[in-house]
Amino acid sequence: MNAVITAGGRIDGAYAAAAGTAIKALAPVRGAPMIERVVEAVRGAGIDRIAMVGPAAVRDACAERVDRFIDEGVSGSQNVQLALRSWPDDEPLLYVTSDLPYITADALRDAVLRTTAGVLTMPVAECDAFERRFPDAPPFGITLAGERIVNAGVFVIPAGASMAIARRAAQLFDARKAPLQMAGLVGPSFLLRMLFRRLTIAAIEKRAWRVLGYPAMALRGCAPELAYDADTYAEYRYATTRA
Repeated sequence: MNAVITAGGRIDGAYAAAAGTAIKALAPVRGAPMIERVVEAVRGAGIDRIAMVGPAAVRDACAERVDRFIDEGVSGSQNVQLALRSWPDDEPLLYVTSDLPYITADALRDAVLRTTAGVLTMPVAECDAFERRFPDAPPFGITLAGERIVNAGVFVIPAGASMAIARRAAQLFDARKAPLQMAGLVGPSFLLRMLFRRLTIAAIEKRAWRVLGYPAMALRGCAPELAYDADTYAEYRYATTRA
């Protein structure tokens, strides 16, 4: 299995001021940039080769820690495509975001070992377990037909799939904050069920298979450490003070 880490996200305002950088991956958390923790976890999980997509500042800080560095594109969706095409797709691909301040090798290894060959896999943590692990943290998670989960910043893409889904994955990335565009990709009835919290995990898996062209599943019961992403200043501030 190969891995790719995306490290192009930017921050501003109070977050950037507190982190001392405008690049989220380089924001320090308890003595080390978040990106270093992610690389160490991926290495520790036994992944064969690691690629990274990011800006020049991340290259300067991390290029020697990975096997391949890919200069970022002009947009987030282009970076998704670059990441999915970072390695030949004759092996499964572990896709990891760079803003996971609590990620560990053990948590990542457990998720990888529980994936099913030939299936697109997204690990998810149960909200109750997440809140026990991170008490008083900023709100995380989504509600699906009465079930509360927190999705991880990790995906496992089966061999042969990464090139095939790259274009559609980039379209979904672009549409994540545009309801009409998203409706065109996933269907208006699906979007309405999502907005009214009537979706089930099974329905999402089924639609992902239809949209992406590969079987998909949510991997339940994964470690909360894979699901805490420091996307906002409040989330970052919590991570800097709580081990």
